[in-house]
Amino acid sequence: MEKASDLRARDLMATARGLMELDPRLPTQANQRRALSTAYYAVLHALARSAADLLIGRKRTAAWHQAYRALEHGHAKRACQNKRAMEGFPSEILEFAGTFVVLQDARHQPDYSLEVSCERNGTLAAIDRAEQAISQLEGANIEHRRDFVAYTLFKRRLP
Repeated sequence: MEKASDLRARDLMATARGLMELDPRLPTQANQRRALSTAYYAVLHALARSAADLLIGRKRTAAWHQAYRALEHGHAKRACQNKRAMEGFPSEILEFAGTFVVLQDARHQPDYSLEVSCERNGTLAAIDRAEQAISQLEGANIEHRRDFVAYTLFKRRLP
């Protein structure tokens, strides 16, 4: 059975690793930048897929696609950074949230600043962390995942 992250996240992770293997001893800056960005998008797509599957169901309907596309980078990052709101989530979700933030920042730095250079070991560590985060999200309790995806998708309103 297909995991919550779907083939898209796994394919993106394979692409990130493949970029680093084009010249394993000294990957180009362009390949490392692209690999970091691709690893971030793998994590993003894993979260989007979980959101659509858990809130709508696995059937690819118009509502499923809307839920999948509803995830906003900035809102999700701010949600993951809100330590007070994140306190109630288990370690798997907290690790995923932390990785989401770190990878989004890691993606932005080389994408938007040519002065920032990537280092091979750091890029490989980020790719490993992305893969681990996706596994942690997939392994988390379904109710905790559902709460987390709702939290990252919707604006928080006080009762």
